[in-house]
Amino acid sequence: MTTAITGSGTPPTRRPRRTGTGARRSRRIGFLLLLLLLLVLAVLASIAVGAKAIPLGHVWDALWSPAAAEDDLVVRTLRLPRTVLGILVGIALGVAGALMQGHTRNPLAEPGLLGVSAGSAFFVVLGIFAFGVTSLYGYVWFAFAGAFAASVAVFLLGSAGRGGPTPVTLALAGVAVSYLLRALSSAIVLSDSATLDSYRFWDVGALAGRDVAIVGQITPFLLVGLLLAFANAPGLNLLALGEDVARGLGQNVTVTRWTGLVAITLLTGAAVAACGPIAFLGLVVAHLARFCTGPDYRWLLPAAGLAGAVLLLVADVVGRVVARPGELQVGIVLAFIGAPFFVFLVRRRKLVRL
Repeated sequence: MTTAITGSGTPPTRRPRRTGTGARRSRRIGFLLLLLLLLVLAVLASIAVGAKAIPLGHVWDALWSPAAAEDDLVVRTLRLPRTVLGILVGIALGVAGALMQGHTRNPLAEPGLLGVSAGSAFFVVLGIFAFGVTSLYGYVWFAFAGAFAASVAVFLLGSAGRGGPTPVTLALAGVAVSYLLRALSSAIVLSDSATLDSYRFWDVGALAGRDVAIVGQITPFLLVGLLLAFANAPGLNLLALGEDVARGLGQNVTVTRWTGLVAITLLTGAAVAACGPIAFLGLVVAHLARFCTGPDYRWLLPAAGLAGAVLLLVADVVGRVVARPGELQVGIVLAFIGAPFFVFLVRRRKLVRL
């Protein structure tokens, strides 16, 4: 038997194939880099596009060598804080949506499922009606208190059964608390026209009108929430195998559930407090990230956060363009995007299986 050899007299060498794990890791890193690039483009569009178009050269000058020109004031005092807030809120809602779907095992879950958004809204209405709060700075703290109170109530109700908190009991408790708080909010708003006038501007969900002070108020809570979320990722991976398996592998299920609940409360509460309820964002980006990165929450969470920031900024820019010289609030634009996506998820069961 003869062996084929190359002209140099040495047997040919084959390039080693990349293993499945290595290829998957490369795809995930590539997707995260793509999201970072899209985020940079979305940031540039958010700063440059609006009722007043500003060339990118003027944007650069306004950021690094500002003067007293009108374009510089628009960029630094209006659009830059709005863009930073959009990044923070998008990351928070994206990560919270992925956590929510993982803990409840519900593919249609989004950050408002545990009553966080309804609790924030109710406390804002209460602050306006009972305490005369009319500023965004006051709304932030009432909304955050409401988010925390609603989350605790949902967890206590979901833990009341013999088996303790489970995805099903938490989801049911969240729906019940949400409907109750929304009914109470509606009762107060409909009984007082002044409360309605003040509340409706916050309730629509918007980035407009927020400044650096709002960003400073919510940033500490967002940072703590993100730290807890990423610390929760390994435990959430084990819970995906089933609670019995997770316990057998040494995972403290109760601690994992509480960590996730606190992270969801901090992230969603801070985002809703600053911008009002923004629906569908966490639902859409969590599925997009899962489709591209797989079910590993160590990759899924950062992908969902970056995708949330990109989608929120793009929706905000679209809202400024389609209604010039006015604008559509970002909550309205996302509703047009999220509603068809929600219907698509319901019809495509294979896509939403967790």
